[in-house]
Amino acid sequence: MSDLVAENPRPGTGTDTPVLARLSVLDRFLPVWILAAMALGLVLGRFVPGMDEALGAVEVGSVSLPIAIGLLLMMYPVLAKVRYSETGRIAADRRLMVASLVLNWLIGPALMFALAWLLLPDSPEYRTGLVIVGLARCIAMVLIWNDLSCGDREAAAVLVAINSVFQILAFAALGWFYLQVLPGWLGLGTTSAEFSVGAIVVSVLVFLGIPLLAGFLTRTLGERSRGRAWYEERFLPRIGPIALYGLLFTIVMLFALQGDAITSRPGDVARIALPLLAYFVIMFVGSFALGKAIGLSYAKTSTLSFTATGNNFELAIAVAIGTFGVTSGQALAGVVGPLIEVPVLVAFVYVALWAGRRFFPGDATVPTR
Repeated sequence: MSDLVAENPRPGTGTDTPVLARLSVLDRFLPVWILAAMALGLVLGRFVPGMDEALGAVEVGSVSLPIAIGLLLMMYPVLAKVRYSETGRIAADRRLMVASLVLNWLIGPALMFALAWLLLPDSPEYRTGLVIVGLARCIAMVLIWNDLSCGDREAAAVLVAINSVFQILAFAALGWFYLQVLPGWLGLGTTSAEFSVGAIVVSVLVFLGIPLLAGFLTRTLGERSRGRAWYEERFLPRIGPIALYGLLFTIVMLFALQGDAITSRPGDVARIALPLLAYFVIMFVGSFALGKAIGLSYAKTSTLSFTATGNNFELAIAVAIGTFGVTSGQALAGVVGPLIEVPVLVAFVYVALWAGRRFFPGDATVPTR
């Protein structure tokens, strides 16, 4: 990731160097390191006494402090690479904006609701946890997956910002609708849940607001003092590896915090994983096909797909624990989310790169081999 995220020529620059050839050994085997980080976290959480209590002792916005630090380190280099002067162009693309809003706030939650009831009809706690996951739209790791797939960085920044606003305004109302109103209309069981709007606001402000402001100021001041060439060719490659280290650290801490819950109930984890896997596949393939159908470039299509497919599992876990308790089935469903999402979305990075070459011939934003 350090090379791909930090030093990739922007899509459309015409470089003849294949993507894989521009990667270091560390970057090329990123899926291996991610799986190793997940395994290490699970082992620590399972076999180190008191690990989960220690990690959860201090929280920021209902999220463990070590995880919060990892998320901020992970997001800052990516947001420092965004050319903020180009975000107005992205916001003016009505096709992209409308497609993102529909996918994230209509289709995504509805699909997760349907899959949860279809595949877990006898598990109300797990169903509720999955519905909460479906409502928490991604604002963090999606920036990493988008950059790895050579998506449009400016578009990702704009869509993530929009998701953040909608998360603050709509999360509680949508939770009430999907847990009480819609099941009642359909003659299904309902769930009563109180969501802390304040906790959601704090989560968004911390995990998007801080790195976004830092990235904006870094680019603005860096370009003003040393110029764009120095900033993009000298400075960004230096801070790029921080994103990789932040990602791996976050994964280790996340799974260490919840390792015992995951490893102690493998059968339940498998049941929860099935609707999650179906959700990620349907959302990604459907979003990618929609982007192609409405005439978006490869870069914007990739961005649309990852921002629609990923979920803010940090927020989902925090809401589930805060509402139903740390040992609840709802919390376990939230914890299983990243267990499935992380390796699946890494795989989708390679799928996106392949699909770009296959279905977007002649598109200048498609990366080379």
